[in-house]
Amino acid sequence: MTKILEPSKRARRGTGAAHEVRIAADTAQRTKRQGRGAGQSIVVGGVPRVDLLPTEVLIDRRQRAIVRRAWLGVVVVAVAVGAGVVLASASAMQADAQLVAAREQTDSLLVEQQQYREVRSTETQSELLRAAQQVGGSTEIDWQTTLQRVQDSLPAGVTITGVQIDSATPLEAYAQATSPLQGQRVATLTIDAASPTLPSVPAWLDSVKGLRGFVDANANSVTLDTSTNVYTVDMTIHLDEKVYDGKYAAKDRS
Repeated sequence: MTKILEPSKRARRGTGAAHEVRIAADTAQRTKRQGRGAGQSIVVGGVPRVDLLPTEVLIDRRQRAIVRRAWLGVVVVAVAVGAGVVLASASAMQADAQLVAAREQTDSLLVEQQQYREVRSTETQSELLRAAQQVGGSTEIDWQTTLQRVQDSLPAGVTITGVQIDSATPLEAYAQATSPLQGQRVATLTIDAASPTLPSVPAWLDSVKGLRGFVDANANSVTLDTSTNVYTVDMTIHLDEKVYDGKYAAKDRS
């Protein structure tokens, strides 16, 4: 037996189904918007999953993971410390070996030096002698050469008849003049010169200016010996440190 539905009932059923579909779509859209706002997504039609483990079990797992990481850090630190100790020990051993080698080399050099001890002592004494010679001869003047130059500077026919020398010593400084117009000197040469004619004293003073180490000169007196008709001039010449001959001065050995 066939039952024919009325059109009005069929229309009502269709209208109800469409209304249910719209409600479901609106609900899904609201759920989706809420999931976006909360930073979560809802999977429709997925396999339902439920974690039925107690909270104590989850906490215990997390604690075990933290303990494992802590022990891993301890192991890493221990390995690093061990490596540092090994490197430090190796460096200390190398330094000790170098120190021992240096000591052995020093001992060997000392043994070799003992073989030449007498030579070194002789060299030391020679150095002391040279130093003493330099000090002792530091104020030495070649008076023979100096007097010859004085004689050569005098006019022809004039001869030196007397000489008086005063000079500095290595142990005592030479006394200087109190007059501010006189220069520094290290030696004084006083000569007596005989001339058959009346000498020109200014010309004599000019002639001795070319002497090595010359500072100044002056004529003390001019006298005439009536028995011989010979004039005698007493002259003083001051000399500075340039007159030293430097015979024993230290020489550059380079």
